[in-house]
Amino acid sequence: MHTDQQLLLDRLRLESTGVPIYVQLRDQLLSAIGEGRLKPGEQMPTMRQVAVALKVDLNTVRHAYGELERQGAIVIKRAKGTYVAAAPPKTDPDDRAHLIEGLSLRAIAEARSHGIEPAMVARRILKLSKGG
Repeated sequence: MHTDQQLLLDRLRLESTGVPIYVQLRDQLLSAIGEGRLKPGEQMPTMRQVAVALKVDLNTVRHAYGELERQGAIVIKRAKGTYVAAAPPKTDPDDRAHLIEGLSLRAIAEARSHGIEPAMVARRILKLSKGG
């Protein structure tokens, strides 16, 4: 297995927080893409490799990968592998506004569920997006 893929697998963690496993996996993979640990065009671990590494059902991983594919973050090429999408998908302005609204509401809910003020998360997002 490619070393970068093994590093990614080693970093994946599941917690007993009540958050569905596929959501935890999806969010961790999105973070890896957003942070540049998974680069555009890079091959990702197979669904089976992830399932074995995390000791979860293959259908759970398939669900997470399916969500990532629907979001345009990854491309699944049957019998060839799964790759980080080369570019974000084109969306119309209404769909984009709806997506931004959903992401914002999820971030607020997640922050509050951990007792964190959403404004602190917003400031951190701005800092991270500027490379800090």
